[in-house]
Amino acid sequence: MAERARDDQGRALRIHQSLARQLGTAILSGEYRPGDVLGGEIEQSLALGVSRTPYREAIRILVAKGLLESRPKAGTHVTPRERWNLLDPEVLAWMFTGTPDPAFIRDLFELRGLLEPAAARLAAERRSPEQLSEMAAALAAMRDHGLATDEGRAADQRFHRAILAASGNLALASLASSVGAAVQWTTHFKQRASKRPRDPQPDHEAVYDAIAAADPGRADRAMTDLLRLAFEDTAAALP
Repeated sequence: MAERARDDQGRALRIHQSLARQLGTAILSGEYRPGDVLGGEIEQSLALGVSRTPYREAIRILVAKGLLESRPKAGTHVTPRERWNLLDPEVLAWMFTGTPDPAFIRDLFELRGLLEPAAARLAAERRSPEQLSEMAAALAAMRDHGLATDEGRAADQRFHRAILAASGNLALASLASSVGAAVQWTTHFKQRASKRPRDPQPDHEAVYDAIAAADPGRADRAMTDLLRLAFEDTAAALP
């Protein structure tokens, strides 16, 4: 395995990180199914062309993310799907390496639909001038760079993170990494899969305008509309 393998954002990976990504993607894609037993450490490391140390480190990463369970004598096996930490930003990235599961796309947007309209409602009531400026700056960067670029997608993440922070609810704000990763990878997938993806900039502007106007009901509705349209765009991009 090449030592200079790279992740989906072009960053160099160490051997154990690259191996964890390879195995994690295989699990998420169904190549390995829940209950499947991986071979022994020596056998698997030889088959994958790596030494035992990076293989062992890769397994530890996947165990920590809930994808694998390793027990003495019982060996290492793939855990049931309900134990997978699907909101882990790295797991989300692996999920979108290929074509994501349509049921998971639905689940992801249903979860966002429970969280983000509530966060927008609270942000309309509680946002500070500084938080409003951060949202405006993120929108400007989205407009300048476009969502087909890494910079534009990073700005999209900033916008959604700023709303969670502006909610004034620490429990909601703690989900910023997961929500940000969901925003990043669904947007990246739509841009990759669609020849002429719809421009969601006006949807984001509507959310910002409602929060800036301190109108909680309008903010809730605007975010609900944004997520509905984003889900329809993502579903349309699936084969």
